[in-house]
Amino acid sequence: MTALVLTLLFPLVGVLLLGVIGHWRYAGGVNLVICTVTFATALFMAIDIFQHGPLLSTGKLFYIDAFNVYLILLNAFVGMTTAVFSGPYMAHEVAIGRVDDGRMRLYYSMYQGFLFTMLVALSTNNLGVLWVSIEGATLATVLLVSLYRTRESIEAGWKYFIICGVGISQALFGTILVYFAAEQTLPGQDEGLLWTVLQEHADKMDSGVMALAFVFLLVGYGTKVGLVPLHNWLPDAHSEGPTPMSAILSGLLLNIALYAIIRFKMLVDPALGNHLAGNLMMGFGMLSFSVAGLLLHRQKDVKRMFSYSSIEHMGLMTFAFGIGGPLATFGALLHMIVHSLTKSAIFITVGHAAHIAGSQAIGQIRGLIRTQPLVGWGLLIGTCAIAGLPPFGVFTSEFLLFNATIKSYPWLAAPLVLGLTIAFAGLFRNLQPMVYGEPPVDQQPIVANMWPVVLHLALVLWLGISIPTVLAQWLNQATLMIVGQGVL
Repeated sequence: MTALVLTLLFPLVGVLLLGVIGHWRYAGGVNLVICTVTFATALFMAIDIFQHGPLLSTGKLFYIDAFNVYLILLNAFVGMTTAVFSGPYMAHEVAIGRVDDGRMRLYYSMYQGFLFTMLVALSTNNLGVLWVSIEGATLATVLLVSLYRTRESIEAGWKYFIICGVGISQALFGTILVYFAAEQTLPGQDEGLLWTVLQEHADKMDSGVMALAFVFLLVGYGTKVGLVPLHNWLPDAHSEGPTPMSAILSGLLLNIALYAIIRFKMLVDPALGNHLAGNLMMGFGMLSFSVAGLLLHRQKDVKRMFSYSSIEHMGLMTFAFGIGGPLATFGALLHMIVHSLTKSAIFITVGHAAHIAGSQAIGQIRGLIRTQPLVGWGLLIGTCAIAGLPPFGVFTSEFLLFNATIKSYPWLAAPLVLGLTIAFAGLFRNLQPMVYGEPPVDQQPIVANMWPVVLHLALVLWLGISIPTVLAQWLNQATLMIVGQGVL
């Protein structure tokens, strides 16, 4: 319990501390120290959960199990490695006059606020607190998206706020419906929003109300996931906000919203006794990765291009969780890890590439492998990994999903492969000139910290070659929780 308290306490203290000293020269180092300590406490908590099983706090407000603890650890890890990149990146933004002292305080404070709200969302047992935390993460992200105060960034921030605000209101109504169904099953009790209590009585809850609730929840939290046609905010948010924000937004926040949908699906399935929730998720997932794959071909901004790649992969994960079954679920859980690691590495590399070229336009980024080979190789290898080429972990998780599709819905295998092929082509038609093209005469190398990229891609490669036994058992425990059976 102490580890959980500390994991939540350090980023909360960071919000207050960096709100005061965020403009100091060493604020980036302070931010990194806070993130490192948060990761250390999260790692200690994860080891304890793995060895001794789920943790339910006094008062039942927090609940940690095999499903959410690995996401908590992933959030803390990516938050820490992105902080390594964030300090020098934001110092460069100050040097070129894009942000002033006030905005630096806002940036670092909201960086920690973003991590804090996501960690609360993952660790809470209360479905109402889950909603509040995801809304808090939305507000923190709005301030980060509009940090530069340009016309485009303010427009992107408002679009994000309005679209996700409407979406999150749908999720609130869905949560209220779940509470209404719980009150009919648990009369006279005040535990109608506690997930552990609802799970015990899920099969007794009104099926009609729960079906309607899941529709609102899928639309509401699906907006945060970036599911088509609710995705319009995501490319703008990526392209106009600071690159470190893109790394944690794409690598972490989208996972949190999908996590919320899965938690509710685990309540809806026993109540309905059928596959309605899974069918809805499969439909939204298939639509999302198919449309995103096509839109990849039309992008002229490198960050927008990889944001559509995020939509594609979140659609793929939603599709996998919709299929259900141990193989698809295990593959989706693995895909959450490898996508987060790979996409955050790519956005870090893209941030360096944009600084080298002085632009995010794909047409202006040329010949990176000649100008700065480490950045060029990072972008090339990262793109190969996210495109699903072997032996990277994305290939492994997509292969598991393909096998699960063949087993359960063989008629969907063809559109699945077609969508992945279209996305693959969309990525590589733009990658070749950025990496191997003729560099502009004024394109100069910069000081680039590529250690987070090297670490992330090395981990993704490792997970593609051999999944460690500890992680496999961990994911198997989560699979057992979600579908009632594992793959090991």
